[in-house]
Amino acid sequence: MFKKREPLTDTSLLLAVTMCIFIVLYVFSIFVFGGGFTRPQQFLNLFNENAALIILSCGLSVVMVGGGIDISVGGITALVCMSCVVGIDDKGLGIFGALLLALMLGLGFGAVQGFLISYLDIQPFIVTLAGMFFARGATTMVEVKPRSVQNEAFKALKDIEITIPRLGYEAKNGNYIDAQIEVGVVISLLVVGIVFCILKWTRFGRNLYAVGGNIQSALMLGINVKRTKFYSYLFCGLLAGIGGYVYLMHTGSGSVTQATGAEMKAIAASIIGGTLLTGGVGNIIGTLFGVLSQGTINNIVVALRLKGPWWQGITTGAMLCFFIVLQSVILSYRNRRRFSMSDGRKS
Repeated sequence: MFKKREPLTDTSLLLAVTMCIFIVLYVFSIFVFGGGFTRPQQFLNLFNENAALIILSCGLSVVMVGGGIDISVGGITALVCMSCVVGIDDKGLGIFGALLLALMLGLGFGAVQGFLISYLDIQPFIVTLAGMFFARGATTMVEVKPRSVQNEAFKALKDIEITIPRLGYEAKNGNYIDAQIEVGVVISLLVVGIVFCILKWTRFGRNLYAVGGNIQSALMLGINVKRTKFYSYLFCGLLAGIGGYVYLMHTGSGSVTQATGAEMKAIAASIIGGTLLTGGVGNIIGTLFGVLSQGTINNIVVALRLKGPWWQGITTGAMLCFFIVLQSVILSYRNRRRFSMSDGRKS
């Protein structure tokens, strides 16, 4: 006897849709544009350029699965970068001291915002909006002018690149160029793996899905809703601190305007990856593909030679609207199908 297959969950279905659309986009780019899209390094650059965004998007996905939102992560990233630059060059913190500072800043914002949202029942958008303005203002207090890290040890860390064997290409001058990824990519993929395991196999992950799905049902199950929400914002703050440090490792500089709009890109990546704004549904692997899809769209815009800076925003907005509509259609269809099947069983 064969066992009956369990139907796909909403999370698995949306993940499958996101992955298929990314593959179609990239294959389309290879056949239409060729050139750099045919080289593995172009694909790896999606990770090199977006390692910090992947980490920030993981934090946003955790909060959104629980039914919340956090728009302060871009400001926290800028504050972390500037504070670490000043700390490394002027205060002698060193690499690990700066990392500790980044983690403390992220945890500090996460703890304060999580307490205000979870235990004082203040709207998440208002609290994190205030957090965004506070982080940007604090960045100007640390240093107004853009600065680059001058510490030789940190420069050496920034310049480390991991060679991927057999994925290089031969340049026009005949030289073989190895395919490489940055250290930040390894960190971001580790974060994706850890967050995936937390959401899938820990009590906190199960509680978070329950709270995001239906708070009243979560309360009836004996889940501490306030504590679960608090931990989600604390975790998002921690990832914002890590993301800020990875951002610094990629750019090697700090600026007041750094990571402007990063919070919106992270939210967009989470939604494109199948995380619902209403909470209760989401997958970190989908979030990763959401970031890669945005990066691919930006590369397509460049390949089309659309030089205006607004084109990337327009294409991202159109893509976001498409995924929101697609999610609504898919979930509505599945709900109607489940309803009709339940009626059939009753009859």
